[in-house]
Amino acid sequence: MKSAKTLLASAAIAALSGCYVVPGPDGQLWHVIPGHASPGSVPPLAAAGAPGPVSLNVRLYPANDTATRTGVVTGTVINMMTGKGRFQLNYNGETLSGEATRVDGDARRGVASAYGPSGIYMSCEYQMSNPRQGAGTCTLSNGAKYQAHIGS
Repeated sequence: MKSAKTLLASAAIAALSGCYVVPGPDGQLWHVIPGHASPGSVPPLAAAGAPGPVSLNVRLYPANDTATRTGVVTGTVINMMTGKGRFQLNYNGETLSGEATRVDGDARRGVASAYGPSGIYMSCEYQMSNPRQGAGTCTLSNGAKYQAHIGS
């Protein structure tokens, strides 16, 4: 009961401040900025115990000669914890933005798509081993292929 009181007191103080730290389900402390999700953080929970969006790093490693020209590509995925996500990455100086969606009937598998202002696009297939870690493959419209690693 004492930890519940401490958590409630922390939440009240946090509501009055611009940034705060909360314990995550993994036991680590998370820095939270209301209205923002950044690596290692989640926005405030709407209800006690309800999972909130989680920001995950994504690394794309070259899997063919076309991809080796740009090397490793990095980005961020916001797992909304609803079967949907948003992601953004920088490819060859251009920001590609898109979304990820879990495949119906399979809580671990998903597809993702992104698009950039110049018309380049990317399609990915992935599988999550848990809400914070997964792997997959991505192909860009220029023929570059990558192995994707999601999470830490």
